[in-house]
Amino acid sequence: MAAQALYRRWRSQTFDEVVGQEHVTQTLRNALRDGRVSHAYLFTGPRGTGKTSTARLLAKAVNCENPDLGQRPCNACAICQAITGGALLDLIEIDAASNRGIDEIRDLRDKVHFSPSQARFKVYVIDEVHMLTPEAFNALLKTLEEPPPHVIFVLATTEPHKIPDTVLSRCQRFDFRRIPTYRIVERLSYILEQEGRSAEPAALEMIARSAEGGMRDAISLTDQLLSYGSDVITEQQVQAVRGTISGQAISQLVDHLAADDAASGLGLINQMSEEGIDLRQLALQLVAYLRTVLVSRVGGQQARAILVDLSEAQLAAVQAQASQIDAAALTAAVRMLNQASQEMRDAAQPQLVLELAWLGAVARVAAPTSQGAGASAPALPSSGESAKTTPWQS
Repeated sequence: MAAQALYRRWRSQTFDEVVGQEHVTQTLRNALRDGRVSHAYLFTGPRGTGKTSTARLLAKAVNCENPDLGQRPCNACAICQAITGGALLDLIEIDAASNRGIDEIRDLRDKVHFSPSQARFKVYVIDEVHMLTPEAFNALLKTLEEPPPHVIFVLATTEPHKIPDTVLSRCQRFDFRRIPTYRIVERLSYILEQEGRSAEPAALEMIARSAEGGMRDAISLTDQLLSYGSDVITEQQVQAVRGTISGQAISQLVDHLAADDAASGLGLINQMSEEGIDLRQLALQLVAYLRTVLVSRVGGQQARAILVDLSEAQLAAVQAQASQIDAAALTAAVRMLNQASQEMRDAAQPQLVLELAWLGAVARVAAPTSQGAGASAPALPSSGESAKTTPWQS
């Protein structure tokens, strides 16, 4: 028998285990407690943030046999265990990407009227529901308008704007958020501890950042790295698998930028190129890092709330860099490097594109606005200043 994937083994089995979506789970718990469960829900948000896992938990909770509503799902009764094992006939999961036509929805519409075979409610989870055809949506709408009392629908999607308003109006909507990096790191640390394995802190942070707010992707990447066979996941292993660059190297580049040290920056870029680093990935990560520096520079009291992914040590380092670079220069650097990342896709010499953008960014930092880097309210470039931009500035 094939080994179970790590993300399946560690799929959330209680509402408490759903990371980063407390605004959703608490509302669902209140609805269960008060007997106000809706007949149709819409779960939207980025992939891997817990939409289908929460849908399965809802199916457990409404059918759980534990008389204490506050303890549902209990994961001990026959219904909960059947859902955990994927054996409950009354939980029907449909992938709309491959079952998107009107015939499949008509079949669903015919079957919803049959009473549940084991549980109190039949729960239909339609994943990627935005993939349904217009005709299929019309057929689904008729069922959503007059659903049988024993049926609950959970529609999950990453693209809610593609769902007709008539369908949206029949559902209670919950928006799932990207999970903060530190929350993903905490969860991965716990999973690895339970699995008898470990990882370098820098490796966990790199995994979490590469997942871009999705817990499932983070756990899947961790599973892939565990297949290397070593007891400790290292930062070098993550870099080899993902082609990402260490945060230390990116921070060092920004130090060179702040110090107006074009030569050292070019040397570091060349060194990473010789090591086989994807230079477009380097440009993208540099843009993302400079964005955090810019937010730290101009965000004031809101900066901490915006940069929630950063630890206190990382935030302190970013703030130190922000204090050395003018806000207008940072804005220009972000624009130049972002444009370079796009041009590098089709460039004959992508390293040259990145180097030119780097030199333009350094030149802009070396010629700050008249208020200077130490001003309390840095000004954006005036029209007169913009006419004196370097050849590399966008």
